[in-house]
Amino acid sequence: MSVLDFYGENVFSIKTMRSYLSETAYESLTKMITEGATVDPSISDEVADAMKTWAMEKGATHYTHWFQPLTGATAEKHDSFVTPDHEGGAMCQFSGKELIQGEPDASSFPSGGLRATFEARGYTGWDPSSPAFLKETDNGATLCIPTIFCGYHGEALDKKTPLLRSMAALSTQVCRLGKLFGIEGSGRAYATLGSEQEYFLIDKDFYLDRLDLIQTGRTLFGREPAKHQQMDDHYFGAIKRRVMEFMSDLDAELWRLGVPAKTRHNEVSPAQFELAPMFEELNLAVDHNMITMEVMRDVADRHGFACLLHEKPFAGVNGSGKHNNWAVAGPDGKNWLTPGDNPHENAKFMTMICALIKAVDEHADLLRSSVQGAGNDHRLGANEAPPAIISIFLGEQLADVIEQIEAGGAKSSTDGGKIEIGVSHLPDLPRDATDRNRTSPFAFTGNKFEFRAVGSSQSCAGANIVMNTIVADALDFICTKLEAADGDFNDALQGVLADIIKTHKRVLFNGDNYTAEWHAEAEKRGLPNLRTTPDALEVMKTEKTAKLFEKHGVLTARELESRFEVYHETYETMIGIEASCALTIAKTMIAPAALEYQAELAETVEKVTAAGASAEAAKSTLVAVSTEADKLCRNIGELEAALGDAAKSIAVMGELRAAADELEGLVPYDAWPLPSYAEMLFVLQ
Repeated sequence: MSVLDFYGENVFSIKTMRSYLSETAYESLTKMITEGATVDPSISDEVADAMKTWAMEKGATHYTHWFQPLTGATAEKHDSFVTPDHEGGAMCQFSGKELIQGEPDASSFPSGGLRATFEARGYTGWDPSSPAFLKETDNGATLCIPTIFCGYHGEALDKKTPLLRSMAALSTQVCRLGKLFGIEGSGRAYATLGSEQEYFLIDKDFYLDRLDLIQTGRTLFGREPAKHQQMDDHYFGAIKRRVMEFMSDLDAELWRLGVPAKTRHNEVSPAQFELAPMFEELNLAVDHNMITMEVMRDVADRHGFACLLHEKPFAGVNGSGKHNNWAVAGPDGKNWLTPGDNPHENAKFMTMICALIKAVDEHADLLRSSVQGAGNDHRLGANEAPPAIISIFLGEQLADVIEQIEAGGAKSSTDGGKIEIGVSHLPDLPRDATDRNRTSPFAFTGNKFEFRAVGSSQSCAGANIVMNTIVADALDFICTKLEAADGDFNDALQGVLADIIKTHKRVLFNGDNYTAEWHAEAEKRGLPNLRTTPDALEVMKTEKTAKLFEKHGVLTARELESRFEVYHETYETMIGIEASCALTIAKTMIAPAALEYQAELAETVEKVTAAGASAEAAKSTLVAVSTEADKLCRNIGELEAALGDAAKSIAVMGELRAAADELEGLVPYDAWPLPSYAEMLFVLQ
C-alpha cells in the first residue's frame, strides 16, 4: 500500500470533513481553521455527529478532550459514545455541547495556586484549528479532540491557551506592520514551526534493569566506555536493521495521524537518532510534536526498545534537544524571514530581523527561562548543545548589512549573490549567504530562526509563547515609531532600524559560543548567563515580565505567578526524586556489590599470604576498592542528610556518582549490578 493511500487516514481533516458535513457547516468550519474565525455554535451538533460517525466507522467507542496541562505531558479522560436507550438497548450519541466544552475536573494537575483542591471545576474547550484524530489500539480506537484547559474563571491551566493568545498577539502586530508597508492580505498572520526531535533508543531489557532510567529518565550512575562518540562514526551512519524497522513503523504511524514526518537519521552519540517534520502552522506543529513523542515511546516498546527523551540520559556524550525552527507568515501569505525579490520585501525582511534582535536582547533571560528544567540544565553548554548565554548568529554577510545600517549609509553587500533593496540607505541583501553555527542558541538559517536550546522532552509551547510575545512587543515598538514619524517612510524606517541596532547589537555573535573567551566577552557585554533552572526562573517574578505578558494579553500576572510556582516545584520535586533514586541504587545495589568484592579480595589476600606467595596485586586492588567503597558509603550518608535541599543534593549526587563509577571500573563485570554504558549505547541489534 502506498503512503498516499493512508496518509492522514486517522485525522478528521478538512479533506475528510467534506464527506461528512453539509456545505454550510463545511464552509463555516474550514473558515475557523484557515482564517482563525471563532467557533459558530450553530454548527456544533452537526460537526459533533459527523466526528462521531467517522470515528465509529473506524472502530472508536470513546472520545476524549485531549489537552496539555502544566506537567509538560498530555492528558485525557475518555467518555463513551454509548448511552442506554431505556429499553434494554443502547444508542450512540455525541452532542455539540460535548464537543465544544468538557468538565474533566482534573483538579490534581499543578496549577500554582490558581485552583484550590476543593474547587474542582476545570474546563476543556475545543480548539478547531487543530484537527481531531484517532488513537488506535488492537481492540478499538478513541477520538481525540484537541482542547484548551482552563479554570472556572477562565484562568489558563495549560500550555495551549497562552500559546494561542501569543499567536494572536503576534498576528496583530505583524498585520499592523503590513499596513505600514501597504500590504493587503487576509488580515491574519501566523508563526510556523519545524521541530527537530532527538531521542535515544536502548534495548528494553537494559532499561528494565536500570531503576534510574525508569524513575528519572536518565542514568544517575555509569562509567564512560572506552569508545562512545569520539570517532563520529554513528552520525549519519548506516541505520541498523532493527532501528530501521522501528523508524519505518514510526513514520507510518505518524503519517496516519497527519504528522508530516520528513527526515530520519543517526545522531552524534551511539544509540541517538533524530526525526524532523515539515514546517506547519505553530499551534498544529506543537500538537503534532506532543503526538510524536507519545507515538515514539509506543512504537519503541513494540520493537523491544525503550525510547529515551530526557535531555541528558547519558553523561559525557551528546544530549538531546528539539531545535525550534521558527518563522512568520504575513497577511500576504509569504515568509517574512525570507529575503524577497524586490526592494519592498527586503525592507520588510530587514525590519523583521531588527525586531528579533531587539526582542532577544531585551528578553534573553525570559527566553532562557522558557527552556528551564532539571534535564536541560545537564545539556545546555555540553556536547553540541548551546550554552545558557542567549546570543544571535546572523552569518557574516547579514552581519555586514547590519553594520552598514547602523552606520546610516549602507551601499553594498559582501559577495554571495545580491538582492536589490532600493530603499534609502539599505544595501543589497545576500541570498542564502548564511552558514550554520551549531554552537549558537539562536541562529538565522536562511529563512527562519533556529532556537536550539529547547530540550528534547519539553513541549515547544513554552519557548514559542515567549518567542511570539517578545517579537510582538518589538514590532509594536517599531510600528509605533513609524506611525508617529513625519516625512519619508524609508528615511523613518532607516532611522528606527539603525537605533535598534546601536542599542541591541551586543546580542549578536557569529563565533564559537563554547569558548571561554566568549563567556568572558558575554559577561563584559552584560548578557545574562543563567546556568541553572532556579536562576532562570527568577525572571518570571519580575515586574518587567508581568507587564510584557499582560500588555499583549498572553498571561495575567496571576497566571504568570502560578507558572513560576509550578515550574519551581517541578524542579525541586525532580531533584528530590533523583536523589532518592540514587540513594536506593547506591544502598541496595552498588554498595552490596562493592562490599562483597571487598570481602573476596580480603579473603584472597589472606589465603595467598598464608600460602607464602606475594599478595601485592590483591592488596593494591583491595585498597582501591576499599577507598572508593568508603567514599560511596560516606556520600550515601551525606545525601540522606541533604534530601530536601536541591542544591546540596545535586552536589552530593555528583560525588556519589564519582565513587560509584570508579567502583564500576574495579568490580568484576559479571558482579556489577547495572547494565553498562557500553551495553546500552551499542547493543541495538
